[in-house]
Amino acid sequence: MASTTIAGASGMTMSRPTFNPWLIAVSVMLATFMEVLDTSIASVALPYIAGSLSATNDEATWVLTSYLVANAIILPASPWFSRKFGRKRFLIVCIMIFTVSSFACGAATSLGMILVARAIQGAGGGALQPLSQAILLESFPPDKRGLALAVFALGVVVAPVLGPTLGGYLTDAYSWRWAFYINIPIGIFAIFMIMRFVEDPDYIRNAKAGKIDAIGLGLLAVWLGCLQIVLDKGQEDDWFGATWIRWAVGTLVAALILFIVRELKSDNPLVDLRVFRKRNFRLGCILIALFGGAIYGLITLLPLFYQELLGYTAYAAGWAVSPRGVGAILAMPIIGILTNKLDNRWLIAIGFFMFGVSSLRFGQADLQISQWSFLWAVVLSGFGAGCVFVPLSNVTVSGLSNEEMGNASGLYNLFRNVGGSIGIAIVNTMIVRRAQLHQNELVRSVVPSSVTVQNQLHSLQQYLQSQGYGAVDAMQKAYAIIAREVQAQAVLWSYIDDFRYMALVCFACIPVVFLLKKAAARKGVVGMH
Repeated sequence: MASTTIAGASGMTMSRPTFNPWLIAVSVMLATFMEVLDTSIASVALPYIAGSLSATNDEATWVLTSYLVANAIILPASPWFSRKFGRKRFLIVCIMIFTVSSFACGAATSLGMILVARAIQGAGGGALQPLSQAILLESFPPDKRGLALAVFALGVVVAPVLGPTLGGYLTDAYSWRWAFYINIPIGIFAIFMIMRFVEDPDYIRNAKAGKIDAIGLGLLAVWLGCLQIVLDKGQEDDWFGATWIRWAVGTLVAALILFIVRELKSDNPLVDLRVFRKRNFRLGCILIALFGGAIYGLITLLPLFYQELLGYTAYAAGWAVSPRGVGAILAMPIIGILTNKLDNRWLIAIGFFMFGVSSLRFGQADLQISQWSFLWAVVLSGFGAGCVFVPLSNVTVSGLSNEEMGNASGLYNLFRNVGGSIGIAIVNTMIVRRAQLHQNELVRSVVPSSVTVQNQLHSLQQYLQSQGYGAVDAMQKAYAIIAREVQAQAVLWSYIDDFRYMALVCFACIPVVFLLKKAAARKGVVGMH
């Protein structure tokens, strides 16, 4: 079936889809949900993968790194592949690659096998988000795109929250292999829906992709690959204290500069960087990178806090953070309606404020909290994320034509992913470094001559002796208990520091939001929403 072509008030033309756009929204959301869900599920299963494949935990982290490197390289290059092979065909092939490689990951019998499968899976998954988002934006009229983006954002916001809970359950109840096998039925259903309801618009069918910019693709692969590896492995090897990291960063900077120069001068660039001339797109990418760092940092920190300091299982920790999905689900229909009624910049600012407030609440943590002590803050963080993701996407691509949408979507998603990777690297580094700092500060106060310390030691010694320990053994164990408590408090304060810094980042983004131009939905004008 061919799509219907209609004229807008501006004289431009757009393709109206033959099928109900909500069927198209569900079709493309399935692919995005599957890809985002897989990333968070795999992170939960890492310790089990390491044990099953006789690998160390450090070696197992390459299961995540190999995926993210391949994913990041394909993501901004997806518009060229769409023009070359057709967007619908390319999307279906990507889902097929992702689904088949998911089976290969689950069936892997060695670390090498799962790393190769994960790299292929990352290549297949890299294009799913930008392609799905571009299809969604073009399938709805401008005045309905806010509501459509709200539905799409369910896959982006809810999937990382559901991932740890579902991954913990599948790993505990069955096997880590089911964390990958679960993609197979979702992938098959997504392929069926896309084949049935998604169509390529005329400008995609008539597009001339030209010869691929092989040099640009190579430079893209080098700088993104170096960036992801440095971020994932930097803390383990003491960052710039390691020679290989200094070389990797030098290579990264050189390749990035050459890539920018190449793409700006090329008549047929792999990635069109000229879209950054639009102020809203430029500022929107910066804001989504900062917010990506905050939200992925929080998604990483909270489950770790519950597991490392409170002794929760992965499944219990997943349940503790799952209300964030409730907040996001509550936000989506409200925000979807309000995007066409209010200045989107106020919605974005409110979202950043909510997320900052919830981060400050997390910064009041202690070692006696219950599983649901942070309930309202977790829900608020999900609601705030919904307030940011949908309106910010709407404002960022306002003023772009449909022809620019695919390229812009790829770059926008790349900034969010890179921001998330940088955020995760920063919070993990701060946990280690700040814990050492706080431990040194606490140790200065815990001296044997202190009356408080002596009283605590005496109380612990008496208790342990009542449990059958000798005087000497009881005193040694009392010292060990105090040492563990000091260490736990130091780690706790490092988490508190992280949460508070995330709040500061969110509050600092609010003034930047109002540097964006107001984007008003205008019916009949194509490319504006």
